Amino acid sequence: MLHDRILVEPDQAAGERKSAAGIVIPATAAVGKRLAWGAVVAAGPHVRQVALGDLVLFDPDERAEVELEGTTLTLLRERDVHAVQEPVESESTGLYL
Repeated sequence: MLHDRILVEPDQAAGERKSAAGIVIPATAAVGKRLAWGAVVAAGPHVRQVALGDLVLFDPDERAEVELEGTTLTLLRERDVHAVQEPVESESTGLYL
């Protein structure tokens, strides 16, 4: 990887979703702009805020896809990452970004 680029493996479970009532919402349903989670598998030397294995939040519409060894990966700039998931301590509840 060069410069500030990161390679992300998108979460495969992001296709269909379920509402709070249990209704299945297909991936093709028209909804507002939706961000996606993915795991960082490679990072360039100028990446400062993301490490390998981090879960990051990014816009799936602003991406470049590449296929390596049969796996589809997403190529992003570090500035295209909206959030990095922090590990949650076992004593606390909730999701922290």
